[in-house]
Amino acid sequence: MADYIAVVGGMNVDIGGRPLKRPVAKDSNPGKVSVRPGGVGRNIAHNLRLLGLDVKLLSAVGADEHGGLLLQSCAVHGIDTSLCLRAEDENSSTYLYITDEHGEMQLAVADMDVTARLTPAVMAERLEALNAARAVVLDANLPEETLQYLASHVTAPLYADPVSTAKAGRMQEILPRLAGFKPNALEAEALTGESDPERAARALVSAGVRRVFLSLGRQGMLAADAETLLQLPCEAARVLNTTGAGDAAMAAIVCAGVRGWDLEQSLRFALKAGAVACECVEANNPALAGLVVSD
Repeated sequence: MADYIAVVGGMNVDIGGRPLKRPVAKDSNPGKVSVRPGGVGRNIAHNLRLLGLDVKLLSAVGADEHGGLLLQSCAVHGIDTSLCLRAEDENSSTYLYITDEHGEMQLAVADMDVTARLTPAVMAERLEALNAARAVVLDANLPEETLQYLASHVTAPLYADPVSTAKAGRMQEILPRLAGFKPNALEAEALTGESDPERAARALVSAGVRRVFLSLGRQGMLAADAETLLQLPCEAARVLNTTGAGDAAMAAIVCAGVRGWDLEQSLRFALKAGAVACECVEANNPALAGLVVSD
């Protein structure tokens, strides 16, 4: 086993808009627009690096200017992109989002067609590197058949983020293989049919997930395994942007998992990481490095 985490998932350019005042629908709102590297997979990889872990990212980019920007951004932060696929005939993924004046996301549009190039055949070519990792993190931007191939062939512990209610169903068949899973309440309901978060968490554990970390937004997070179910409130934070909080929490869950922490320790670490992420206008807060602990 090598001393790195492999992340397989989406990488895209984030274009974000934040109005200066309460947004008015169907109108032009003065505010700030930013263009930054992002994507669930890439952001988790970046956060894992901030937490002191070596990372290999397996994603897909186009041969356009945005693709070069994304790969360069990873290099700057020490993320190994040698496993990435560069599709010559595709545009790189783009994620467009708008928040309210407090940084809470209101609407987003994701153009991630290039991610469909991450096929089982591409995974097979890189399987040796994936199996050598301490853990492999998946996001549901991947095609369903790719997720199923990875669940069947990867021997390293698997962690997963369902990304959205629209994509959560892609995770249904691989739940029994997951060491850790981080849905929100709506994603958990989409997978289990349970609107009550506690029942949804128990249903996911019954489906075979070893540990479930169910995000409850401002109400904190609920964690469950075969023996325990507990809920803790959010950590205090000066919220500037919530966009990257889930990715930071996911990275903390993986970090805690490979270090062998118990469920409550892992939950507290995830909540702390999410709070730190919220205190930065960017999706990845460099202050996350302050949470680093030794094995």
